[in-house]
Amino acid sequence: MDDQKRGELPLAGLRVVDASTILAGPMLATYLGDFGAEVIKVEHPSGDPLRNAGRQKEGKSLEWKLVSRNKKPITLNLGKPEGQELFMKLAETADIVITNFRPQTLKKWGITYETLSARNPGLILVQVSGFGVEGPYSDRPGFGTLAEALSGFAEINGYPDRGPLLPNLALADQATALLGAYATMVAVYERDHSGNGKGQFIDLPIYEALMGMLGNQVMEYDQLGILQKRMGNRTQWTVPRNLYQTSDGKWVAISGSSQPIVERILKAVEREDLITDPRFKDNQARLQHAEEIDGVIAEWMSRHTQSEVLARFHECDATIAPTYTIEDIFKDPHFRARGNIVEVPDGDFGKVKMLNTAPKFSRTPGRIRHSGLEKGACNDEVFGKLGLSKAALDELKKNEII
Repeated sequence: MDDQKRGELPLAGLRVVDASTILAGPMLATYLGDFGAEVIKVEHPSGDPLRNAGRQKEGKSLEWKLVSRNKKPITLNLGKPEGQELFMKLAETADIVITNFRPQTLKKWGITYETLSARNPGLILVQVSGFGVEGPYSDRPGFGTLAEALSGFAEINGYPDRGPLLPNLALADQATALLGAYATMVAVYERDHSGNGKGQFIDLPIYEALMGMLGNQVMEYDQLGILQKRMGNRTQWTVPRNLYQTSDGKWVAISGSSQPIVERILKAVEREDLITDPRFKDNQARLQHAEEIDGVIAEWMSRHTQSEVLARFHECDATIAPTYTIEDIFKDPHFRARGNIVEVPDGDFGKVKMLNTAPKFSRTPGRIRHSGLEKGACNDEVFGKLGLSKAALDELKKNEII
């Protein structure tokens, strides 16, 4: 946990206080920690809810080990005045504070951008919420699932003959974490290059992050009156684009995003005669005849095994990929060659494998130093640097402040 001192990672020297829970805020902090920021993870003395989330091994949450990697966990009860004052002192030492409490809760605790920046003008406060700090929904509780519905994602996801479909992963939270990491570093850059050294407040609602990933629906509705429909595995931009089942019951994905690629796909399925067919001569024509071209491709796929299909498409330099399980990913040589899965030290199991940092930097790559640690593992270190003695820490623990 001394990597920051060595200056090996690009965000070394940046201090982040992660006072958020579950996923969007914590993952934002995780991405910063992966590249060297010192991340102090604040959790209630009873434990962060993420410690009980997801699948467990021997009573230990694997989700916690992933999301809290590279972090220094401390315990602090923000609901008590002593805890609030300690948090304010901690925030004085930070570059970034991340929270996802409701605005009304933070105001009740006296933890706002105004109070924090008064003591630390360079502080950047990132407030993750369901709906933002302004607007009629601002005080409503919000989670990623609600954002996936409200943003318009669920309505366009799924098949046309069925209802809207939510993702079976934390899509909105992850989108928010990525957008938040970008926004945070924009604010850091501005603070450090503006000349005034002032931080700022970042209002980061989950639904807005996901809306930004849903394509050009706003302009299409405004200019053309179009409401996007559910299209299954197809898109409204390119044809062919779908999943196809092979003769051995496996699946492959293809996408014809340019005319030369489509021509190679048709060559691969032994239908070069269709390249000049008026129904398929360009993308706009294919969009009007998606069923026909899909039928041609699907019929050819159904007569060949997945390995045969892949070999033929690679021979024709046509775009294709098999649908993988995580077991397939573990076995695939490409993932191994790129180091996409890495083994890291773990206090409970010795070592665990998890997804590596991304993207790759040529000179200052990110690194996972350890998985999520035990509750309060860094209390002595972090609070000690604030000037608290061992006796003071014992008293705070006795009074359920830490």
